[in-house]
Amino acid sequence: MDAEAATGRVVNLPDTSSAPDVLQDMLWLEEVLHARLQLYLQTEQGDTQSLVIPAPDLANSRSPYASAIREAAFTLGERLVFLLALCPNVYPQLLDALWLKNPNTDRGYTEFGGLSSAQHSGFIPTVETALFLLAGDEIATRLACMPFFDEGGLLRREQWLTLGNLQAGEPFTSASLSVPYATIMRVLQGHEPAPRFGSDFPARKVDTALDWQDLVLPEPTLEQLEEIKHWLMHGHTLLHDWRMIHRLRPGYTALFVGPSGTGKTLTACLLGKHCGRDVYRIDLSMVVSKYIGETEKNLAAVFDAAEHKGWILFFDEADALFGKRTKVSDAHDRYANQEVSFLLQRIEEFSGVVILASNFRENIDEAFLRRFHSVVNFPLPKAHERLRLWQEAIPPEVSIADDVNLAALAERHEITGGVILNVIRFALLRSLSRDDKMLRKHDVEQGVRRELLKSGQAL
Repeated sequence: MDAEAATGRVVNLPDTSSAPDVLQDMLWLEEVLHARLQLYLQTEQGDTQSLVIPAPDLANSRSPYASAIREAAFTLGERLVFLLALCPNVYPQLLDALWLKNPNTDRGYTEFGGLSSAQHSGFIPTVETALFLLAGDEIATRLACMPFFDEGGLLRREQWLTLGNLQAGEPFTSASLSVPYATIMRVLQGHEPAPRFGSDFPARKVDTALDWQDLVLPEPTLEQLEEIKHWLMHGHTLLHDWRMIHRLRPGYTALFVGPSGTGKTLTACLLGKHCGRDVYRIDLSMVVSKYIGETEKNLAAVFDAAEHKGWILFFDEADALFGKRTKVSDAHDRYANQEVSFLLQRIEEFSGVVILASNFRENIDEAFLRRFHSVVNFPLPKAHERLRLWQEAIPPEVSIADDVNLAALAERHEITGGVILNVIRFALLRSLSRDDKMLRKHDVEQGVRRELLKSGQAL
């Protein structure tokens, strides 16, 4: 039964072009597994022969799966480990052969590894399962395959593989193998779902409908932003093609400093839009925890998810977490400083771009400042910049009353672009309530007064 028949309605089916290539690879995994089992069980002294069955050639396929496998440039062993971890998601019955009972012990074979769970009735592979598949009981080959499971190895570093948590004292080889859901979607359908905002991922994807030419900033600030754009566009070439990866840190870190409303968040969004990168704003209220160790855990969730994705991580109002380190007077101060040290370490290891925003430069620890590649100043706009902000904030559908002098407003009120937008919003809502499509002086003045009162200033 197809999807349309099952649901009784026309449905938009996902991309299934990867199915033939995935099946071909799964059949290859099955062939290797059955050959390993046959060789192992029929050889009294265990496997003393090499087992090499060529992998399917996906060179001519244009499916998302084939493209991802080619781009990964796996070794034969890495590809088999990935397929083993993927198998329970797409072809679970393939691993049923590993439920085989050992007649000598009347239980499963220890060397096959594997787990069962309350939710999944099939065989869940472990590191032990992968080592058996690749090496049988050849100790030298097992040791040679161990780097496949290192945190710094290709499979885990680029999130092709995740290892399950272990209880204290459990052998490393008993860790379960799985493939992150985002990787499964990318490999099978050519796109990754955006992670869900929540306690496990305290960041939201942010974007903007504006374009780079809409950004109103002084020339020195725009020149500083060019360096970040250059890194986003050419950093990979610099590090890898020009082999600077051993001399430079893998990512780029910038600090945006300036009053609220001067365009820091908008600029981060525009950098992402201009360079084709997703921008995630980290919610510090969900990151910082009063419980010892929880802040590091929350930060790790964001950095782990973002690794090798090309994302820009934007920490707004970063003073709360990255401010001046405290003198150690108790255990809480000691752990607070550990949080800063943890962040420094993750930033230095992160291969993407991290932007931190602060309203006041003096709030950021000097030792932290030295680690930024650039510190970009977002000053209060000058009169001519404020005039442009006033002009561009008014939609073309609205007429400007004769007594509204935008140049005089720009000259008189030293306010930010964010405040100007709030004033225009207030005045336009008043216009809509009158149904006259007119920006009037009284509404603008009242809007300015409201904004100044909010910030404790006099008109």
